[in-house]
Amino acid sequence: MAVDDSPGALKAEELAEVIRGIRERVLARYPRTAAPGDVALPDLLPLVHARDAAEAKVAAIGTVNPRAPGVVNTLVQSAKRFVARLLDWHVREQVEFNRALIYTIEALLETLNDYNRALVRLAESDAVTRARAEEAIQEARELKDIRSHWIEWRQEWERKLSINEVQFLRGVADLQSAFQHRVTLMESNFRDLLRAQHSDFEGALNRSGTEIQRKLWADMEKIRTEYDRLIHNELRVVRQRVAATPPAAPASPIQAAPASPAFDYAPFAFRFRGTEESVRGKQRFYVPLFQDLGEVLDVGCGRGEFLELMREAGASARGIDSSEEQIAICREKGLNAETADIFAYLAGLPEGSLDGIFCAQVVEHFRPDRIPEFVRLAASRLARNGLLAIETPNPECLAIFATHFYLDPTHTRPVPSPLLRFYMEEFGLGDIEIRHLSPAADTMPSLETLPAEFREAFFGGLDYAILGRKL
Repeated sequence: MAVDDSPGALKAEELAEVIRGIRERVLARYPRTAAPGDVALPDLLPLVHARDAAEAKVAAIGTVNPRAPGVVNTLVQSAKRFVARLLDWHVREQVEFNRALIYTIEALLETLNDYNRALVRLAESDAVTRARAEEAIQEARELKDIRSHWIEWRQEWERKLSINEVQFLRGVADLQSAFQHRVTLMESNFRDLLRAQHSDFEGALNRSGTEIQRKLWADMEKIRTEYDRLIHNELRVVRQRVAATPPAAPASPIQAAPASPAFDYAPFAFRFRGTEESVRGKQRFYVPLFQDLGEVLDVGCGRGEFLELMREAGASARGIDSSEEQIAICREKGLNAETADIFAYLAGLPEGSLDGIFCAQVVEHFRPDRIPEFVRLAASRLARNGLLAIETPNPECLAIFATHFYLDPTHTRPVPSPLLRFYMEEFGLGDIEIRHLSPAADTMPSLETLPAEFREAFFGGLDYAILGRKL
């Protein structure tokens, strides 16, 4: 067929484009017999041809075969058309059936076309899937190669890691050793520096303390000298006044001590005062006070418990007592003790000849007017800074009046601690200290039920010790 080159005709390119579009629409409506990926599709062309032939036959129903023109043909054609109109009621159902069959074939053909198109899409999807699978397989092959390389790399990496770890640990160990060495050197230097500073500080402190102590003692010596001079002047004035007053009538002689009891005092003391072990246990409190002194006198030494304690401590001590039986017990123990009157013995000693005087459970046997005389004599026989310790029942503890004090018939009356303090201060003793001994609650457990404050005030120590030093 020749192509028309007239201006109104389509150009060859445009015609080819139209044909290509028609072909694509036909292929889309009626896919090829083979889908992508070599998927075979059912061939629908025979079915299409059969459908076209059936449609041609259906279309020819009711028509008259063409013949050559003429009168005869006109008559024949008229007769045929008349017969066809007469048979129209008879063949109508057949025509409709044929048309329905053609419609069914059309629907079946369309369904098969849809089926082919679905297969084409499925084949295309399968092709994409296969392509991706090929890519995945290729990647798997590459990953397999990477895995083998990874195993080799991991082994090499673990080897290098172990080597680096060993080197790191060695480096850390070296650093730790160096650090420990530096710390040891710094600590040693710091200790040496601190020790030197401490020595310098201690030396400076000792020098300062010694200087302050020297100045303090010098000032105290001046004050003591002035105080002694003042006391001496006061005593001289008092003596001058006494000498100026007329002598009083002579008083009746005063006994130094009460008469000895009419019974054996040794078993009495053992029974009511306690065993020697218990007395030593109570008097052990005084050992640190007297063990470093030179000459110590135990006034009223009794069975010698205090002298034994002093001998155990390696101190020099001697005792006196008015009872020959008690002195005999002391001498059997190898103690330095003798029978003597307390007042006469003290009066016969040189002034300042003793470093310490101990007197336990004695002053309560004196008459009240002899107690200040005893304190005066004891204070005068002490050297400077000498210690006087007096132990006696404590009248502030009401328990002693119930059982302890009046159990001994040789007791005169209890001596309050403020009174003894006054006597000591009057006769040149200072640094006076009072300590309560033998709590009453230890021997009378029922006192624990009393309030603590009330118990301490009225049922404290059964005895008390008063300590004073010669100024």
